[in-house]
Amino acid sequence: MSDGAAGSDFAELLRELKDRSGLSYGTLAKRLHMSTSTLHRYCNGDAVPADYAPVERLARLCKAGPEELVELHRRWVLADAQRGRKADAPEKRAAAAGTATEPGPEPEREPEAEPKAEAEAGTEPVRDPEPEPGPDTVRVPEAAAGPDAAGRRGRRVPRPALLAGITVVALLGAAALAVQLPSGGTDAKNTGTTAADGTAAHRTPGDSAPPKAGSSTAPPSSSTSSTSSASTAPAAGAAAGAAPDGSSRPADGGTATPPLTVDTRPYSWESPCSQHYLINRGPADVAPPPLETDATAWVTAHQAVSSGEQYVTLTVQGTGRQTVVLEGLTVRTAQRSSPLAWNDYAMGYPGVGCGGNVPTRSFTVALDAMRPAVVPEAGHRDFPFKVSGSDPEVFYITADASAYSVDWYLELSWSSGSRHGTLRIDDKGRPFRTSGDNGRPAYEFPLGGEAWRPASSPSAG
Repeated sequence: MSDGAAGSDFAELLRELKDRSGLSYGTLAKRLHMSTSTLHRYCNGDAVPADYAPVERLARLCKAGPEELVELHRRWVLADAQRGRKADAPEKRAAAAGTATEPGPEPEREPEAEPKAEAEAGTEPVRDPEPEPGPDTVRVPEAAAGPDAAGRRGRRVPRPALLAGITVVALLGAAALAVQLPSGGTDAKNTGTTAADGTAAHRTPGDSAPPKAGSSTAPPSSSTSSTSSASTAPAAGAAAGAAPDGSSRPADGGTATPPLTVDTRPYSWESPCSQHYLINRGPADVAPPPLETDATAWVTAHQAVSSGEQYVTLTVQGTGRQTVVLEGLTVRTAQRSSPLAWNDYAMGYPGVGCGGNVPTRSFTVALDAMRPAVVPEAGHRDFPFKVSGSDPEVFYITADASAYSVDWYLELSWSSGSRHGTLRIDDKGRPFRTSGDNGRPAYEFPLGGEAWRPASSPSAG
């Protein structure tokens, strides 16, 4: 397949899905969080998306089947590779032109020997001149080289290279000395301590003290927020800042209790028709679909993984009268791998309609992207928000994955007066897990039926 054919085939399939859906470019663009002109360029073949995530969302909005999703991903890979080759072509041509026009070094001419003049003067015969030394050569003193090299001409080191070498050695010595010198901090690697109110208080050399017996050092965190000192008791460290279900805790490992709690529901449903799970079992070993209230126990019993998308509900509430500002919500990817090769089970009953409005405070996360971000739904406001003990907020996060199986978690940044921090939100100490389901065997459970059966429609809802 030629490069041009790869891009046109990808755009042709996008247009076919769009036309079949009956949705306008404007409607699809709003649902995809992109401009109408950008969507036009994708469907006309004038541009190729840098990530597969918007392509996957477009296909799902247009009700694409498993075979169409696989074919669409294949065409996107070819079109993306074509774009990369086009981008590299000018650089290769420039590099080739530079190589062709660069003049090579001219050979040095050897001075002609004058044996007659040397003989008349009574000196030694003239030896062939040695080639000029390069920047890496060093002059060898005649006395150190031995009697056999007494008559040899010493090699010279260019003065700039010699000065540069001395400078590098001096810098390396200074760096080694700085590393060995004590900085006057504590055993918590001088990152400061967390005060009782949750703020980071940096110690001076005079305030440092040896750790008490029985104290443990908090593990390093992947958070970019300020780190905290060692915890004074394991029990206190485990309970500090945790929500009632243990699903959230300070991201920096600190022991100060934040002035808010987060109740996390990782297996809530936007609607039964949109909820699927991947299970490494045959249909005969899988129980019927549960109610949403029993979904957590059902998922745990079957070791299921959210398929295609995961709908997470967060209820954030302050613990006192003071207002807490929720500054932002960040996605962290713990691991990314190939989609799970398991069976896909739909929670909705075939033939039973599902509906409902998009709730307020709704956000989406494209886990296939290189840098996933929490994006508000069209028409919904973004962070910051405010909460207190009497004024909670509920957030609905829809995270979708198609090309990967992704382990991920969230970090909630907050501030209250002079206090501030970051709270990690996950599935009771474990990352959330969402896997793509392209091409996996799909099963549905008929209403009033007794067993799972192969899905009659491409997406089974």
